[in-house]
Amino acid sequence: MSVWDRIFAAGYDRVMSGPEKATLRTHREALIPQAKGRVLEIGGGTGANLPFYDGVETLTLTEPDKPMVHRLERRLQERSPGALLLRAPAEDLPFEDNSFDVAVSTLVLCTVDDQPRALRELRRVLKPGGRLLFIEHVRADDQRLARWQDRLNGLQTRLGHGCNCNRPTIETITAAGFEITQLDRDVLRKAPPIVRPLAVGVAQTNGHPA
Repeated sequence: MSVWDRIFAAGYDRVMSGPEKATLRTHREALIPQAKGRVLEIGGGTGANLPFYDGVETLTLTEPDKPMVHRLERRLQERSPGALLLRAPAEDLPFEDNSFDVAVSTLVLCTVDDQPRALRELRRVLKPGGRLLFIEHVRADDQRLARWQDRLNGLQTRLGHGCNCNRPTIETITAAGFEITQLDRDVLRKAPPIVRPLAVGVAQTNGHPA
């Protein structure tokens, strides 16, 4: 655990307060209550989604970053004392196949080390017909902005604790064996231009694991 890891975790909510109020909260309010049954959230971070879960059977969260785990533990004690928190990367989920009805990923697929592998893991642990709810900033459709995302991605990953600004996340979700059933495009207001393109949606497993 590095000093930067601790600084990033401590300052995350403050840095994200502008985008959260301007854009993200509205999407969380609309999307997260759709999670029902046995729910898995990857990359739980500081627990920004916790106020919006409503009527889940069980809630399990994973988070690989130790300083974030400490902050999330405190938030869970306040809001969701019955939830289970495990320190684990999205690429290697410690669950049996077909364990969950719904998976949730918000601003996580930009940061995982291996995005295709993480999505294959999500598909593995979801039941047949299970759903993935996601809010992710993605590669821009506008080619000029996409080129700037490519140019600045190295800097972005260093300053953003591994966050990539140029990932074709929607295409990767589909390639992992999900069917996109709902997709809304938005702009992450109060954020730098290279991380503004936002995708909010629902994907459903479509058959046997890839």
